[in-house]
Amino acid sequence: MTDPLTLLHRAPVRGSNVRSTYRLQLRPDALTFNDARVIAEYLQQLGVSHLYLSPVLTAARGSTHGYDITDPTTVSLALGGPTGLKALSDEVRSRGMGLIIDWVPNHVGVADPRQNAWWWDVLRHGRESKYAKYFDIDWSPGNGAGGRLALPVLANENDPAALTVDRSGPEPMLALHDLRFPIAPGTDGDNALRIHDRQHYRLVSWKAGVCTYRRFFAVSSLAAIRQEDPEVFEVTHRELAAWCEHDLIDGVRVDHPDGLAHPSTYLTRLRRLIGPNRLLLIEKILAHREPLDATLPVDGTTGYEALADIGGVLIDPTGETTLTELSQHVANHGSDRAWFGETEHRIKRAVAETILAPEIRRLVAAIKRDGNAGSFDTLAISNATIEVLAFMPVYRVDYAPLAGVTAAIVGEVERRNAELTAPLSVLVTALAAGGEAAMRFSQVCGAITAKSVEDTMFYQGARLVSLQEVGGNPARFGHSPNDFHLANSERAHRWPATMTTISTHDTKRGEDVRARIGVLSQVADKWSAQVRTWLELTPAPDGATALFLLQNMFGVWPADGHPASSVPGLRDRLHRFAEKSMREAGTKSSWEEPDAQFEAAVHGWLDAVIDGPVGTGIGDLVYELAPHAWSDSLAQKLLQLCAPGIPDIYQGTELWEDSLVDPDNRRPVNFAHRISKLQSLADTPALDNTGAAKMWVVAYALWLRRERPECFVGGNYSPLYAVGEHAHRVVAYGRGPAGESPEVIVAVTRHSVGLGANGWLDTTLSLPEGTWTDRLTGNVFAGAARMDKLFTRLPVALLVR
Repeated sequence: MTDPLTLLHRAPVRGSNVRSTYRLQLRPDALTFNDARVIAEYLQQLGVSHLYLSPVLTAARGSTHGYDITDPTTVSLALGGPTGLKALSDEVRSRGMGLIIDWVPNHVGVADPRQNAWWWDVLRHGRESKYAKYFDIDWSPGNGAGGRLALPVLANENDPAALTVDRSGPEPMLALHDLRFPIAPGTDGDNALRIHDRQHYRLVSWKAGVCTYRRFFAVSSLAAIRQEDPEVFEVTHRELAAWCEHDLIDGVRVDHPDGLAHPSTYLTRLRRLIGPNRLLLIEKILAHREPLDATLPVDGTTGYEALADIGGVLIDPTGETTLTELSQHVANHGSDRAWFGETEHRIKRAVAETILAPEIRRLVAAIKRDGNAGSFDTLAISNATIEVLAFMPVYRVDYAPLAGVTAAIVGEVERRNAELTAPLSVLVTALAAGGEAAMRFSQVCGAITAKSVEDTMFYQGARLVSLQEVGGNPARFGHSPNDFHLANSERAHRWPATMTTISTHDTKRGEDVRARIGVLSQVADKWSAQVRTWLELTPAPDGATALFLLQNMFGVWPADGHPASSVPGLRDRLHRFAEKSMREAGTKSSWEEPDAQFEAAVHGWLDAVIDGPVGTGIGDLVYELAPHAWSDSLAQKLLQLCAPGIPDIYQGTELWEDSLVDPDNRRPVNFAHRISKLQSLADTPALDNTGAAKMWVVAYALWLRRERPECFVGGNYSPLYAVGEHAHRVVAYGRGPAGESPEVIVAVTRHSVGLGANGWLDTTLSLPEGTWTDRLTGNVFAGAARMDKLFTRLPVALLVR
C-alpha cells in the first residue's frame, strides 16, 4: 500500500510558482508602491520571484508599519492607492514575478478616533451604532465602566480637568489634549465633564486596569474586530476579494490568527475567498515540538520554527555550561531550562493580573455564565483560571493536534493545589460547553503567552540572547545536525510550500546580529573572562541588564576595527534599544512605571562602555571573531534559501545588516547601494566587511531555485554527512525532484572557531554519483570532496550536478 505522505509528495504543490519572497516594509515616507516598482528590476535580477508586502490598507497617518489599519475597506492613498497597487502588480507580472500581501484580520487602529469612521460612530451612538457589533465590546453593567465603553487614554487623575469642548469644526467634540471624541446627539450644552458623563464611552486612566473592548494583546490603540460575524467578514474582505478577482496577488500572509474567535473557521472562509491555488500562510508561532494543525486549509506558517532550526544547528553545545555559569555569576540566574520554566510561569501570572486584567475579568465572567456558577467566588475562579493559563505550553490550545493538553494542564494544577479543585470544576464545565468562555480562554491564552514570553522573559534571560527569539526555545542550547535534518525532512513532506525565514519585522534582532552572538557559544571561556574583566573596569548598575546589553552590543559593533562612536546613529540606536529592553524586562523599570534614576544610570554606563576601554575590548573581540560570524551568517542564509519551503528575504538582508528589535529593524533600506553592489559582482567575492559574499550567495541560490524549481518546493530532501576529524563541523543536504536523486547539494561550515590553525585535516563529504560544480566558485568535484578544497574560498558551497 502506498504511503499517504508519498501520494501527497507527488501531488502538485499549491504555491509552487512562488519560489522565494522578498519582504518590503512599505511606508509613506520611504517606500511606496511606486518606490517598490522602481526596485522591481533589481529584485528580479537578485532572483526573487515574489514581493511580500506589509499591510497595504489605509492605516493611521504617519504609520511606519501599517498594522494600525483605520479603514479596512480602502487601499492606502499614502502608499499610492488602488491605482498604485495595480501598477505595482502589473510591473512585477511583466517580469514574471508576483505579490504576496500581509493581511490583518484581527484588529483596527483606534488611537485617533477621528481616523476610524467605524470607531467614531460607535463612540457617538454606543450600542445603537450599526458598527457596534463589528467590535468585541463588553457592554454589560458589570464591565467596570458602568456599562459604557471604557477608553484607557487618561495619563493621570488630573487629566479629566483638561477636558474641553472643541467647537472649531462642523460638529462639537470633546477634546483631551490632541485627542478628539464625538458628542452623542442631544448631550451637548454643558461643561466638558458633564457632557462626558452623558456619553456612551468613559475616559479612564490607562493604569486603571479597565478596558471594555478586546485588544491586540494589551495594546489599547488596536481594537479587535469580530470576524466570526459574516457581515464583518464580508465588509473587511471586499478589497481582498477584488484583488483576487482581478488576479493582482498570488497569496496572503495572515497576521495573528490566534487572536480570532475561531481561527480554523476563519481560515476556511478565507481559503474559499482566495481560491484553491493561491498561497495561504499564517503568522502562527508554534511552541517547542508543537505541530502545525494539518486540518487547516493553509500552506504553512511564516517560518519562525525554521528560524529556530537553522540558528540552532549553528550553536555550539559545549559552551552551555560556561555561559550558564556566567549568567549565574553576573545576573544571579543561569537562564537555563529550570529558570525559563519557573520564570515563564511567574511572568504569566503577573501579566494576567496586571496588563491583561481586563481580559481576565471578562473571561471569568464568561466562565461563570457558561459554568452555571453565578454565586461562586469570582476570585477563586479567577485564580484557578490564571493558574491553568500560566502553565499552558502553547499560544492557543484549540487546534486539532492539541486535544488533551488542557485536560493535562488542569490535572497538573489540581495535583499541585487541591484547594483549586472546586473552581477548576467551574472552569471545566464552562470549557466543555464550547461557548463564549471556551473562545475567550483560547484568545487570552495567546495574549498572555506573547506578552510574557516574547515581550518580557526574552528580555530577562541573559545566557545567550541569540536564542531568545520569536518562536525559539532558549532553554534548548542548540540543535544537532540530526535534529535539523529530521525537521527539514518533515517540512519537505508535510509543508513543502511553508515560508521559512531568519529575519522578520518582528524578530528581536537581525539575522547577522543573531549569528554573531551565536559565535559566543564557540568561545564561551573567552567571553566569560572578558565580561568579568569588563564589569570590573566599568561596573554596571545591574548585572542582568549589563550581560543582556553587552551581547547585543557585541552583535552590532562595527567589525572593521573602528570604534562604535564613529558609526553615525549607532550610539542613539543602542540607547533606544537599552530603554526598550529595560522596560520590556520589567525587573528594574517598566513602561507602566519607568524608573528614571535606574534608566539614567544604565544610559551612563552604556556611554562609558562605548567611549572607554570596554568598548575597545568589544571592538577587538568583534574584529577577531568577524570571519566566524560571517561564516555563520552565510551558513544560515544558504541553509534557509535551499531548504524545504519558500524562503523569505527580509528587506536589505542580502548584505550584512545590524538591526536590533523594532523599530530599529524597520529603518529604510539603501536600495541604490544594493543595486550598485549587485551590478559590480563579477567573481567570487572575499569574505569581508562589504557583505558582497552574502549577496553572491543569495543571488546564486535564488537563481538556482528559478532554474530548477522542481528541486525545491515539493522536491526531495536528503541528509548528507561528512566523515573525518571535523565531520561534525559540516551540515549538508541534497535537494532533487520528487522521487529522484539529488541534483543540488548544500554544504556549510559550523563551529568554525574549532578548526583552528590546522583546518579541515582529513574531513571529506562523499558526493552522489556524477560531476558537481560549485555555483559559488566554479570549482568542480566528484567522489569524496575534501572540505579544505570545497571551502577554499567561501565557508559554504552550492553544488549542482
